Amino acid sequence: MDLKLADKVIIVTGGAKGIGEGISRVLAAEGARVAIVGRNEADNQKLVRDIEGTGGKAFSIQAELTKPESAKKAVDEVIFLSGRIDGLVNNAGLNDGVGLESGNYERFMQSMHNNIVHYYLMAHFALPELIKSKGAILNISSKAGETGQGNTSAYAAANGGRNALTREWAVELLKYKIRVNAIVVSECWTPQYADWIKKADDSDARLKEIISRIPLENRMTTIEEIGNTAAFLLSERSSHTTGQLVHVDGGYVHLDRALRNP
Repeated sequence: MDLKLADKVIIVTGGAKGIGEGISRVLAAEGARVAIVGRNEADNQKLVRDIEGTGGKAFSIQAELTKPESAKKAVDEVIFLSGRIDGLVNNAGLNDGVGLESGNYERFMQSMHNNIVHYYLMAHFALPELIKSKGAILNISSKAGETGQGNTSAYAAANGGRNALTREWAVELLKYKIRVNAIVVSECWTPQYADWIKKADDSDARLKEIISRIPLENRMTTIEEIGNTAAFLLSERSSHTTGQLVHVDGGYVHLDRALRNP
């Protein structure tokens, strides 16, 4: 299926590693011109080279998105370099473990800047160009905003907010024919996930336990699978889909986790 993404300019925040990398690679393979926005210029450029090496189109925007002024600068740079914006993927963030008992005001508010404030700012600053292109916004979210996780009050709150903004923006932007959706991620194998599991007691056993609870094929979601769904939701092929929270998780959230493959 031709997703009709050729030469579309799509911003992917946190686009150099993990889920962002998976999305960037798939979009580039579909012919989009990917603006990889992230704090580490070396990581950004490495992926740009990889994408260009396979015939794709990508460019790097170095930005520390926890700083509000950097979000505007990043969007302005994309417009300067490409002349347009057809899509925005809000993805950058991290589970920083700010709990209720163990956290404090300063850490909680910093987590909001790490995980949701820049979602709003990037969409706000990109909106004039998205209105021109009748583009699409995709927010990457986590099951933590729906199921809870324990000792992640800030991250859970941010992801609940990501889901709420997805629905709110879908309503507000109907008049511009801008579609807004979210992908809710559960257990997806990324470098960040690998670092987290290494800190667990008996990490191998913990990982095996987690995988056993993923109903479909008892395996982790891949970044490419997230990327495939992202590309579809950003494309004209999903032209009547908006305000949706799409779970790409092997049934982890909604199916009985006691299920096992025969």
